[in-house]
Amino acid sequence: MAAIKQLAAVTRSGIGKGAARSVRREGRVPGVVYGGGEAAQPISVDYKDLNKFIYSGQFLTSIFEIDIEGRKQRVLPRDYQLDKVSDKPMHVDFFRLKAGSRVRIAVPVKVTNREASPGLKKGGAVNLVLHSVELVVPAESIPESIIVDLNGMDFHDSVHVSALKLPEGCKPADTRIDYTVVTVVPPTIFTEETPVAAAATTAAAPGAAAPAEGAPAAAAAAPAAGAAAAPAKGAAAAPAKGAAAAPAKGAGKK
Repeated sequence: MAAIKQLAAVTRSGIGKGAARSVRREGRVPGVVYGGGEAAQPISVDYKDLNKFIYSGQFLTSIFEIDIEGRKQRVLPRDYQLDKVSDKPMHVDFFRLKAGSRVRIAVPVKVTNREASPGLKKGGAVNLVLHSVELVVPAESIPESIIVDLNGMDFHDSVHVSALKLPEGCKPADTRIDYTVVTVVPPTIFTEETPVAAAATTAAAPGAAAPAEGAPAAAAAAPAAGAAAAPAKGAAAAPAKGAAAAPAKGAGKK
């Protein structure tokens, strides 16, 4: 059974956004206590106390004995809101617990005997499929956690909800599906390229590169040589001789 924690609170008369902001300015957090066949009661709790309990973990599965101005009653946190920017508590809801009542709650899962698992000894890993299991439990004996024993578990072995050892009076909230809670998975193996394949790739690379290097050079050289030789000889020899000889002879006879 989870340990019972203590929390002091005071009643508040105002409700609504304006009253809630006024409470927060005083260093307190507005909240409400409801259920148990009684009317809902607006309260406020100290900001530092509530912030410590929320961030210490398992807040929603912890039983509190809340002291409201001298009147003590057991409650279970049902919800809380945090500021979107600062993550500070803004509001909290508590549910009254009456003797003999039963509540639905998500109980966290923990694993033990890792060293006794053959699969983990061979390099495997624990795959925690469900971090918590929804249970219906007696209000006065809420379990702190559910223990899964890894003793003897090898690769691909798993534990389902039906195989869990639950405390007396506790049962799964959903019995329609036998959910997987924990499995042991083998290590991930990354395959490397074999030396033969690597050598074949290295040998093929120069041959593939040679045509690429030779083709541009040959293509660039052939046009350049043809373009430079043909136009240069034809343009420089024929026009130059004809232009220089014809005018000179005619001009000398006249």
